Amino acid sequence: MLLKEKISIESFGDKKFKIKLIESDKDTEAAFTHYLHNHQNGVSQFYKPHAIEHVKNLFEYKYPEESITTEAAEEALQYLIFQQSNIPFPAPKNPTFKFIDLFAGIGGFRMALQNLNGKCVFTSEWDKYSKQTYQANFGEVPFGDITKKATKDYIPDGFDILCAGFPCQAFSIAGKRGGFEDTRGTLFFDVAEIIKNKKPKAIFLENVKGLRSHDKGKTLATILNVLREDLGYFVPEPQIMNAKEFGVPQNRERIFIVGFRNDLGVTEFEYPKPVKEKPTLDDILENESVSVKYYLSETYLNTLRNHKARHESKGNGFGYEIIPDNGIANAVVCGGMGRERNLVYDHRLKDFTPITNITGKVNQEGIRKMTPKEWARLQGFPDTFKIVVSDAQAYKQFGNSVAVPAIQATAKKIIDKLSAL
Repeated sequence: MLLKEKISIESFGDKKFKIKLIESDKDTEAAFTHYLHNHQNGVSQFYKPHAIEHVKNLFEYKYPEESITTEAAEEALQYLIFQQSNIPFPAPKNPTFKFIDLFAGIGGFRMALQNLNGKCVFTSEWDKYSKQTYQANFGEVPFGDITKKATKDYIPDGFDILCAGFPCQAFSIAGKRGGFEDTRGTLFFDVAEIIKNKKPKAIFLENVKGLRSHDKGKTLATILNVLREDLGYFVPEPQIMNAKEFGVPQNRERIFIVGFRNDLGVTEFEYPKPVKEKPTLDDILENESVSVKYYLSETYLNTLRNHKARHESKGNGFGYEIIPDNGIANAVVCGGMGRERNLVYDHRLKDFTPITNITGKVNQEGIRKMTPKEWARLQGFPDTFKIVVSDAQAYKQFGNSVAVPAIQATAKKIIDKLSAL
C-alpha cells in the first residue's frame, strides 16, 4: 500500500499544532471530521473506526514516546467533539432529512439543502483547494475520489436525497441499449452505482445545459434510461433552469434532473416557477472601492478590443463584454473568457499605481474584472462565506459551483413532495 506523508495543521478549540498525516486508501481525516458532525446520529458508526485511527495518529506524532491505546484515542475523540471551533455554516440542530453531497465543489448543494433544514451525512470532492474552502465553511473535510471503492465504503445507509453535480462524459453505447453497464468508466456510473446500492428516496442531479444535446442526445437518453429502467426511479423530464430567474443577476442555464424511488408512488413533479424579484448587477457589486489589481491594464484592454474586432469582422460574437450596472451578468465560468465577459465600469479608484506585474499602465476608463466576492454573490453565496484560497482558485471554484438559489428552490419542491408522502 502506497503511503505519503504530509504536514498539516489541526485545530482543536484555540489550540493549534503541527501533525503528520498518513495518506493511504483510508481517508481518516475526512472520517474524523464527518464523525464530529454526526456523533449524535446513527451515521457516526460509518466513520468512527477511522476517526479513532486519525486521533491515534495525531497523538502518536505529538507524543512519539508514549504508547497510545485505541481506548485512549476513543476517549480523546469524545472530548474533541466538544472542542470544535466555530463553523460559519453549521448543520441544523434538528434536521428533518439527510442528504449526501457528491462532486461537492465548495458546497453549493450543501448550502442550499442546509438552508432547508437538511443534514449532510457524507460529502466527496477530489480537488484539494475546493476541499480547503469546504472545510473552512462547513467544518468538514470531504472524502476524496468517489470512483474508489474505499471512498464509496464510507457512504452511510438511510439518507433521503442524493445530490450530485457530476461532470458530463460520453458513453460507449454503439449497438447497445444504453443501460447501466454501458456507463462504466464514466463518473455517472459511480453515481448510478451509489444509487443502486443505497436506494435513496430522491435524487437531484445537476449538469451543464449542453448535456441535453451531448453526443446527439445519446448521453442524456442513457442517463434517463439507467435511472428509470435499471434503478427504478420516477424521473420527470429534466428541465433547464436559469439562475437569473431565482434571485441572482446571472444568465446561467443548467439542466436539473430530479427522481423519486418508484415504490414511493410519486407520479408527478413540478419544477419551481421563477421568482418575481429581478435583481441587476448593481445589487451584487462591492460597496467599497476595490483594489487596483482588479483593473485591466491599457495593454491588455487593447488586446481584448483587437481580439473582439477580429472576430466581429468574421461574423463571430466572441469577445470581452462590459456589463452595465442595470444589466445581467453572463454565466461565470472558470477558464476561457469567463472573467473578460463580465467586466464592469467602476470609477471609484483613485490610485492607479499597479501592485501586480502588468504590462503597461492601469486603464483610467474604470474597466475592471469582478472580484471573487462579486462572483460569490452571483452564485447566491452569502457575504459570510469564507474565501480562503487565491483569487485564481476562487474564480475557478465559484465558476464551477452551482447557483445556490436555483438549487434551493428545486430542492424545496423535492422535500415538499417527500413530506407529503
